[in-house]
Amino acid sequence: MKAAESLARRARWRWPEIVFWLVAFAAIAAPVGKHLILNEIAILALFALSLDLILGYAGIISLGHAAFFGFGAYAAGLICKHVTPDPTIGLVLAMALSAVLGLVTSLLVLRGSDLTRLMVTLGVALVLHEIANALSQWTGGADGLQGMAVGSLLGAFDFDLYGRTAYAYSLTILFLLFVLARRIVQSPFGASLMAIRRNSLRASALGVPVHRRLIAVYALAAAYAGAAGALLAQTTAYVSLDVLEFNRSADVLLTLIIGGTGWLYGGIVGAVVFKVLQDLLSSTAPQFWLFWMGLFLVVLALVGRDRLRALVARVRL
Repeated sequence: MKAAESLARRARWRWPEIVFWLVAFAAIAAPVGKHLILNEIAILALFALSLDLILGYAGIISLGHAAFFGFGAYAAGLICKHVTPDPTIGLVLAMALSAVLGLVTSLLVLRGSDLTRLMVTLGVALVLHEIANALSQWTGGADGLQGMAVGSLLGAFDFDLYGRTAYAYSLTILFLLFVLARRIVQSPFGASLMAIRRNSLRASALGVPVHRRLIAVYALAAAYAGAAGALLAQTTAYVSLDVLEFNRSADVLLTLIIGGTGWLYGGIVGAVVFKVLQDLLSSTAPQFWLFWMGLFLVVLALVGRDRLRALVARVRL
């Protein structure tokens, strides 16, 4: 009974959360020229959210999460070119296909120790990158998938050059999937994931089906990452091999390190900080922006981590 009451209390929306989402949706009315970076933030936030589901809640370490991001992007692009230009149908199909890929690859990834998982996830991403490069007649290879003609959103809203529709679309999908993820992690299923992350042997002894839980959350995270990739493909009308590069996996991991793991807002906060810093530093010192980003991460790890955790604890109360 106490556990049920605790889950119900944690599921309530706090006023900082409500204010955050109201501000995010109010940004749709921001001046022209701001929506492109806002769209990038929303997509990166969804990508980081997908990684947090497996890393922050299930304890699955991944260096190749870009495999699902890139797979979703190419799936959405090919569906747009050869099946239907409707972005919502393409998004749903890309998520479903990415979930299937996550389900299949989970049989490899979830075996062995953390080091084994690191190597396997990285290997899966590298294999998909080479497959996409080899199938250049379909993917465009190094030149990228071109000729995408994305249809109007809901048959009424065209994607404009300034990114207003793109941001509204990406933000809406981010919010809907965030609400779903929030409901999942604050359910008994989410509690079992936290138990597995802390001690899988003890969770198994208590009757938790550890392997099935990990497979389920891995497939869910793959679907979320595929959705982020699909949004990128649809809002830019272009897909290249870059979506499967290692730097995608590294960027989303850095994003989650900045925001913190184990709370769904970590990926969103990290995406905002990472993209804003990237934009500012690359415009002021393009040749040294990685140096300043690295310095920021060092300072955050040494000084700001405890303060951030204390702030998170206050929000959760």
